[in-house]
Amino acid sequence: MAQNRWHTWMLAIRPKTLPAVVGPVLVGWGVAWHDHVFRLGPALAALAGGLLLQIGANLANDVADFHRGADTAERLGPVRVTQAGLLSPQEVTRGMWLSFGLAALIGVYLIAVAGWPVVLIGLTAILAAIGYTGGPLPYGYYGLGDLFVFVYFGLAAVVGTYFVQARATSPVAWWAAIPMGLLTVAILVVNNLRDIPTDRKAGKQTLAVRFGARGARLEYDLCLGGAYGVVALAVLLGVFPPGAMLAWLSLPWAWQARRIVQTQTGRRLNQALAQTGLLVLRFGVLLALGMAL
Repeated sequence: MAQNRWHTWMLAIRPKTLPAVVGPVLVGWGVAWHDHVFRLGPALAALAGGLLLQIGANLANDVADFHRGADTAERLGPVRVTQAGLLSPQEVTRGMWLSFGLAALIGVYLIAVAGWPVVLIGLTAILAAIGYTGGPLPYGYYGLGDLFVFVYFGLAAVVGTYFVQARATSPVAWWAAIPMGLLTVAILVVNNLRDIPTDRKAGKQTLAVRFGARGARLEYDLCLGGAYGVVALAVLLGVFPPGAMLAWLSLPWAWQARRIVQTQTGRRLNQALAQTGLLVLRFGVLLALGMAL
């Protein structure tokens, strides 16, 4: 019984989405090491806080989409525990607030070491997580999810991780945030491409619904091409050290995921979703190593 309960909560937490946090945070570590400002305590706290925020966001989306009727028996993606009746809305909501509460406790430590700007990052991240599919104006239903993912999984994750260690930002950190933001947007693009039929029925106007499957596939290509292109440009301009080109070693995995996105539909896109998540992690690890060399 306890094992089944644990499995249910793992379904709710959606561990396969967590590389979208780990990859950008590791890049923030790599840039901090490059700039000789790496601090282990704040670095680990940034990682733990980011993971808890993502878990809270997953739980918030699970219960909010259930209440709005976006999750039905026709859903093509992984199981949503509220819609499937595996957990009650109250249980999922309590799990959400527990995750955000633990993230806030970590935030107290980060405020102590890096100052009050951490409050702005943390509070807006929680509001963004809840507001994606919850609240009176869920921005995920109006085609703004891509922008918010870029801001929080790219800019806030990389630059924020750097900031809590250095107590300042740097041009290198901002440059490094761009490819990570683009790759995390690519995860959302695959998700929205798969869900075009059900999102359209639910009135969820994602960019994929607005511009169709062809537009979503083009956006995916632009995200991947932009990520690799920005790294190459930053190296050519001398912003990144030459070692940053290690990130290009992840290109075969990017091509593999792209091939699925360009040729498959429906549930078969779940494979591309998982592979794009792993691409964020692999790209992030390689870029972080390249920056730290």
